[in-house]
Amino acid sequence: MSGSDAARPRRRWWLHVLLFLITFVTTTAFGYALARSFAAGQPVSDAFIETSYRRLLFGDHAIWSGVIYSIPVLFILMAHEMGHFVASQRWRVEATLPYFLPFPALGTLGAFIRISSPIYYRRTLFDIGISGPIAGFVALLPFLFAGVWMSRVVPAVHPAGSLLFGTPLLLRGLEIVHFPGIPPDRILLHPIAMAAWVGLLATSINLLPASQLDGGHILYALTRERIHKIVTLVMVAVMALFGRFYLAWLFWALLIFLFRRHPLVYDREPLGPGRVALGALAVIVLIVSMVVVPVEIT
Repeated sequence: MSGSDAARPRRRWWLHVLLFLITFVTTTAFGYALARSFAAGQPVSDAFIETSYRRLLFGDHAIWSGVIYSIPVLFILMAHEMGHFVASQRWRVEATLPYFLPFPALGTLGAFIRISSPIYYRRTLFDIGISGPIAGFVALLPFLFAGVWMSRVVPAVHPAGSLLFGTPLLLRGLEIVHFPGIPPDRILLHPIAMAAWVGLLATSINLLPASQLDGGHILYALTRERIHKIVTLVMVAVMALFGRFYLAWLFWALLIFLFRRHPLVYDREPLGPGRVALGALAVIVLIVSMVVVPVEIT
């Protein structure tokens, strides 16, 4: 074993696989709730979700029909993280494989990789930061188009406990094309469209230009330290303001504030017009993916 190999952290394959399998189960359970609610012509509710996890607990094989949601959503999240991973390998930056995060609601809180070696060049930082959101966004587009086209119009009646999902600009644009004149609260999204919706939410949060999020890496690479500090503090204030409408944004404001400092990169080599154009594209993707109130419960 060479010295560089000895310094390289050991990969905990079992943990990556275990977290992926658990997340597959939770996303499949939530997907079953989505599939049942879609067949019933109703928004998914706490009752549908509770029933799906009860069926999972008792080993009901019908639960596996939820893969119509879990497979697309895991594919989108995997594309995002592998975009980071491949860019890290290209620049010879040590990074872990993706860690998936299971969660009962939506089935997942997303995934992440951990960079375990320093980044010396702005181009490296930029490429690693932008590769994940772009890869994930490209991966979700086919599911978004197909899912909207398989969605349906229902009466604007939402039973108590229903989950109402916010509508990003890109999704709303497709809805207007396919369901002209129909308001968002009457469009029941197909489970495949819901998988793309989760991808849009993950993309928008990661592209926030702050802290050590992907958008923060992109911003730091484009503008360096001082502008990054200022914009991060502005984003903390914006997230706190959003918290008036959706409480989870307060958590993000606190998280961004606690991790507001970005590791220093001393390289001053210009990024070039190509990467600047990609940075502008990232801003557009953030705008069309963002929603202020992701989920409401009636």
